[in-house]
Amino acid sequence: MDSALNQTGGDFARVRADFDLPERFPAAALTEAAAAVAAGPRGSRVDRTDLPFVTVDPPGAKDLDQAMHLERRGDGYRLHYAIADLGAFVDPGGAIDEVARTRGQTVYLPDGNVPLHPTALSEGAASLLPDQRRPAALWTIDLDPDGNPVGADVRRAWVRSVAQFDYETVHADIDAGRAHPSLALLPEVGALRRALAIKRGAVELQLPEQDIERDGDTWGLVLRPRTPVDAWNAELSLLTGMCAAQLMLRAGIGVLRTLPPADDNAIEWLRRSAAVLGIEWPADASAAELLATLDPTDPAALALFMDATRLLRGAGYTVFDGELPEVVTHAGIAAAYAHVTAPLRRLVDRFGTEICLAVSAGEPVPQWVRAALPLLPGLMETSDSYAAKVDRACLDQVEAWVLGDRVGAEFDAVVLRAEATVAEIFVPEPPVLAKAAGEGQREGERVRVRLTATDPIRRRVTFERA
Repeated sequence: MDSALNQTGGDFARVRADFDLPERFPAAALTEAAAAVAAGPRGSRVDRTDLPFVTVDPPGAKDLDQAMHLERRGDGYRLHYAIADLGAFVDPGGAIDEVARTRGQTVYLPDGNVPLHPTALSEGAASLLPDQRRPAALWTIDLDPDGNPVGADVRRAWVRSVAQFDYETVHADIDAGRAHPSLALLPEVGALRRALAIKRGAVELQLPEQDIERDGDTWGLVLRPRTPVDAWNAELSLLTGMCAAQLMLRAGIGVLRTLPPADDNAIEWLRRSAAVLGIEWPADASAAELLATLDPTDPAALALFMDATRLLRGAGYTVFDGELPEVVTHAGIAAAYAHVTAPLRRLVDRFGTEICLAVSAGEPVPQWVRAALPLLPGLMETSDSYAAKVDRACLDQVEAWVLGDRVGAEFDAVVLRAEATVAEIFVPEPPVLAKAAGEGQREGERVRVRLTATDPIRRRVTFERA
C-alpha cells in the first residue's frame, strides 16, 4: 500500500521524497568524522569535570547541545552553561563543513531526523551525553539577586554530565521537592529571568503546540502544554545568547538574530483585536505584559495569540564586521541576541561560538569565520524555511491519517483568525489546525465544524461551519 495511505512504519517516506531530504552523508564527510573522533578534539581547555552538569532534552534525544549547573553566588547566582564544542572537531572548509553549509540545520521528522552533522559527532563524540568526558564551550554567567547578568565569560573546557533528564521528569522532580542539586535553583532563576523578559517587552505566544506521537504502529496527534520547566530552560538559553550578542557588539564583529520593532499599525491592530475579543487591555500595559497574563486555554486568548504573530514577522540574521548595523536587537526578545547554544543542530551557532571564544580570550577572530559571515544569513534563512515546511508537512500528513475515517463527523473548534468566507480554526480533539469554510465567523468564537474531506496524498483536511 502507498505509504501516504497507512499509519504504520516508514510513514514519512513521501515527505522525505517530496522535500528531497538527503538519506546519507557523502563518504568524504563520514571519513572525516571518523578521523576527527579518532584524533579527539583540538585545542587546549580547562578541566571543569568537577562540576556536576545535567542535561534537559526531549525523551530519547542523543544530540545533546547544552548542559547546565546552577549555584548561588553571594546573594546572586552563577550559571555554568556548557555548549557542545563542535568547532573542536570540524575542519574549516572540509567535507563536514561543506555538507553542513548545504543542510543548514537538523531536520526533525517523527520517524527520525536528518542530522546536520554525521552522527558519529552529533550523537557521539561531540554530544554532551551522560557520564562522558566531553569538550565544551563553557559559559560562566554571574547574575545579581534580580537575575540581571553582571559578568559573562566563555572558554573551552572539559565537562562531564552526570544525568540526562527530560522536561516531564524535571517538572515532576521539582514539584516533589527532589530536583537534582544542579537544577534546584532553576525555578528561582527561571522566574526572575521571565519577569525581566516581560518587563523589557519580550513577546511570548502561548499557542498550543501540536506534536506527533507514536502508539505502537500508528501515529497520533497530541497537544504539548508548555510547562514552567520549558519556559525556565528557554530563559537560560536566551540569557546565554544575549550575553553572546553583547560580546559580539563590543568587539564589533558577529552574527545576530534580529527582528525590527513592530510598527504602530501592528500594535493598533492587536489592540483592536483585543477589544473585539472582549479582552481588557490596560492603557499602561505593553503587549508583552498583556499577553503574559492571558490563559492559553481561553478561546479569546488563543485568537489574540494568533493575531500577535504579526508582531514577530521579519526575523532574520544580521552580520557585521566593523561598523555596527542599524538593527541589532530582536524585538520578540527585546534585546540583542545571538544563536550560540545549539551547534550540533544549527549551522550558525558554530560560527557564533568561535567569535565569542576568540573575543573572550582576547584573540583575533579566525579568518575562516570572518570569510563565512556574509554567507550565513542566506544559508540560515533558507534552512529555517525548509525545516518549517517539513515540520508542517508532517503534521498535515498525520492530520489526514487521523481524520481519514471521520468524514462527515462534527467537532468543537475555536476560530483563531477569520476572513470573509473562511476561518483558521483549532480543533482541540484531536488537536488539528485547519481552515473551515463559512461566513460570519468571528475570532475567538467557539464553533461547531464538520469534516468534509481528507486527502492523505496532498496532506489536506477540509472543514465547514456546521
